[in-house]
Amino acid sequence: MSPVHHRPLIGITSYQDEAAWSVWRQRASLVPQTYVDAVSRAGGTPVLLPPQPGGVGRLVEALDGVVLAGGADIDPARYGAAADPRTGEPHRARDDWEFEVLAAALAYDLPLLGVCRGLQLLNVALGGSLLQHLPDGSHQQVPAVFVQQPVRIRPGSRLAGILGEHTKVNCYHHQAVARLGSGLQPTAWSADETVEAVELPDHRFALGVQWHPETDPDDLRLFEALTRAARG
Repeated sequence: MSPVHHRPLIGITSYQDEAAWSVWRQRASLVPQTYVDAVSRAGGTPVLLPPQPGGVGRLVEALDGVVLAGGADIDPARYGAAADPRTGEPHRARDDWEFEVLAAALAYDLPLLGVCRGLQLLNVALGGSLLQHLPDGSHQQVPAVFVQQPVRIRPGSRLAGILGEHTKVNCYHHQAVARLGSGLQPTAWSADETVEAVELPDHRFALGVQWHPETDPDDLRLFEALTRAARG
């Protein structure tokens, strides 16, 4: 078999939004190219997973791993809260789809990596809740600009085994973990004690990070770890 046949299929959840290309402006299913590049460079074959009706179980069963991509705020009704005025409008179709994808991935013990919204999705799916707005300028300083911040990582955690006990990460988020979901372990914190990563210790590979590792082309360690787990 050629080497390409040994590349695990990694599903990446994706957006549905207005997009413009050439002479067109239409609703589109899309994801930032940085996710696709990170998965591919880490040795996986990226597969986009746009919101759609039905077929989740069969689709996830065909995959070797899942990336829950960043994006819009989760509907606060999902964790029993009223919407803060600073919380974005819910994308309910995406919420519905990604909660189903996540449930199937956990049921199949499929390796998964949650990025920003993906961490929050994992937390809410397991019964946790979110802080709907962090202090202005703390983790989302300039519109559409990722800001590097230091984080400390729990010694002995799976994340520490990948990144070490201290690292710098590219942040862009205005929400964060409040009540922790069942079974989750917090594994990284920023200087203001905001939870920056969680993991499911009993799962084959289930990590969520509040930052955006896909935006750093020089550090593929998280995606390489996901790909290794997916090969197994």
